[in-house]
Amino acid sequence: MAISSNIPVDRSLPQAKSAPLQEGMRTDPAGKAVRNVILLAVPDEEYDLLRPHLELIEFSRHHIMHEQGEKIEFAYFPNEGMVSLVILAKDGKSVEVGLVGKEGMIGTPLAVGVQRGPYRAIVQIPGSGLRLAANTLEATLPLTPEFKSHLNRYILVQGLQIAQVAACNRLHELDQRLARWLLMCQDRVDSEWLSLTHEFLAQMLGTGRPSVTIAAGMLERTGAIENTRGTIRVLNRKDLEKAACECYDVIQNFNGGLGLR
Repeated sequence: MAISSNIPVDRSLPQAKSAPLQEGMRTDPAGKAVRNVILLAVPDEEYDLLRPHLELIEFSRHHIMHEQGEKIEFAYFPNEGMVSLVILAKDGKSVEVGLVGKEGMIGTPLAVGVQRGPYRAIVQIPGSGLRLAANTLEATLPLTPEFKSHLNRYILVQGLQIAQVAACNRLHELDQRLARWLLMCQDRVDSEWLSLTHEFLAQMLGTGRPSVTIAAGMLERTGAIENTRGTIRVLNRKDLEKAACECYDVIQNFNGGLGLR
């Protein structure tokens, strides 16, 4: 059973404005270049209100930014790297429902006044970014309408992505899902090299490691990827797109102006 590739995209949804600045044209309080798409998109007067409160931090692999069901202390705006949004079951099993990179924010419930989230946010590819204390975000939002608008739009698009990924996990074959996931990952890290183990991929895709090894082997035989220990290299993106289910195209339609491919 497949999800229709002709799912209409509601063009009445709010459309993103072009980011007024390019990467590196805005800096954080430490003088480092800002690459996060949301922070680059807000007008100068609003960024000036946010800037003194932004803290530059490094994201180490497997660092948990916030736990499922627990209080969210910070909003994070990645400059590079990738964070997985993961649902945990009581039996210890997990499945990924979303990805966040430089296009977005971790801790989205805070933007709508909710202090706890339904998933774990965990770093899968190291990087860096800026964080903003939850109470500061709450106090700043009424003063920054454009910033709030960008966050609301991102929350909407992220919700659509999560719903599509959930359907994909239920309806499509593992090799198709793996191809879709690798494409989404590469969109966020801007690299052909993805440092990912089969064990990690199994956890994210909600399956067993042997099944991931078989699926990765299928993609490797098509020439789309090179699969080595702990690393996957995207050799031919077009072939990887052909191997993916239609969910990737649907998600790309949702992405619109979020700064992804």
